[in-house]
Amino acid sequence: MDVNQPRPGRHAEIATILEAKAGGVSPPRDVADKYTVLGAASRRTFANWLTPIEEHFVCHRNDIPGADTDAWTVSLTGDLDGGLSMAEIREEHPRVAVAHTMECAGNGRGQHEGEPGSVQWDCEAAATAVWTGTPVSSVLREYGVDAPDDRWLTAIGGDPSDAGDVFARSIPLSKALDDCILAYEMNGRPLPREHGFPVRLVVPGWYGVNNVKWLSELRLMDTMVTEGSLDRPGTHAHWQQVAYRIHPPDVEPVENDTVGTFDTWEQLEGAVEHPYTFDLNVMSLIGTPDGETPVTPPSDGTVEVRGVAWAGDDAVERVEVSTDDGETWTDAELFGPDYAGAWRLFRYGWNADPGTHRLLSRATDEHGRRQPERISAPEAWRDALDEDEYPWNDGGFAANAYRPNGVEVTIEDTGDGRSA
Repeated sequence: MDVNQPRPGRHAEIATILEAKAGGVSPPRDVADKYTVLGAASRRTFANWLTPIEEHFVCHRNDIPGADTDAWTVSLTGDLDGGLSMAEIREEHPRVAVAHTMECAGNGRGQHEGEPGSVQWDCEAAATAVWTGTPVSSVLREYGVDAPDDRWLTAIGGDPSDAGDVFARSIPLSKALDDCILAYEMNGRPLPREHGFPVRLVVPGWYGVNNVKWLSELRLMDTMVTEGSLDRPGTHAHWQQVAYRIHPPDVEPVENDTVGTFDTWEQLEGAVEHPYTFDLNVMSLIGTPDGETPVTPPSDGTVEVRGVAWAGDDAVERVEVSTDDGETWTDAELFGPDYAGAWRLFRYGWNADPGTHRLLSRATDEHGRRQPERISAPEAWRDALDEDEYPWNDGGFAANAYRPNGVEVTIEDTGDGRSA
């Protein structure tokens, strides 16, 4: 099964999405010529809490399915037995909205030396939107499922695959009952086709791959999806058990029926042999200044450095900013909306001297875990964690090093004698 064979249809999809998003996104390089991928076109996207749909990244690996909202159904299988029409999803359950920072698990892949994987993302595959839909808990409780036991909920996409695989992702039932929704609106507008119309699973605070688009089936199971575990033809487990696993070069991850922790960083520290990309790692990005044009300081000489920081299911405890390429660090102020699963805004008043400066930001989560400085060499693997490095891995997944995301800023001399 060659899941990364070139897909000619992606080019037409990208062209259509580029036109619809009116310059808010741009395509990264895809070595495999397989994925429909577009990321934020400007760093300024990361200076605001809400990401407009026009600037929200896009990533998928099959052609967008033709979908008729009146005919679309979500099958309920495994330990469930039933189905949901879109009318039932919209009209027979509570309507809720959740803020969710979605980040592609491959964000930062292009910062690894040696080009792992296919899509060479820099830092542009992250966004925060408000998603509206039906709580998964409301649906499951109609079937008598209301206890967060050790079972798993597997979501299956309705996008057809030429490779004969099924796009299936499993999340623990406890997470599904906690805060997941079946989303049919995005930022108060109908869900766009490229973002999963007519319905997608939204898993707040978890990597984008878990947020299955074009949702066609929810299957309640005792285990994660494994090969042959679904009642359908094709291969089932690639996107859970092979892809989106974090491992060193030349390793084939072993299938697991279940794992004891869903925190990606805990897995990296040794809880799981080859970690799964579930909960987002702590991360930050500077949005402004964006480095694209020189900055003229205002009359008081203070330049505001503003950005976003996130940590998945965990809270961001602290953001530090350096304006001298990491020689010294100062705490930034966290401000603005504070919702579980969504990023926080930060700001720092910089009394800036004329000249060229390299700005860095690093975030720390509520458990004291801070972004590492750089991505390691391939041979380091988990030893990298002791050297303030993020482990190079074969798919380039879940990277959160701060140095590759620095921004070079030129401060203009105003000629009026102001100094820092």
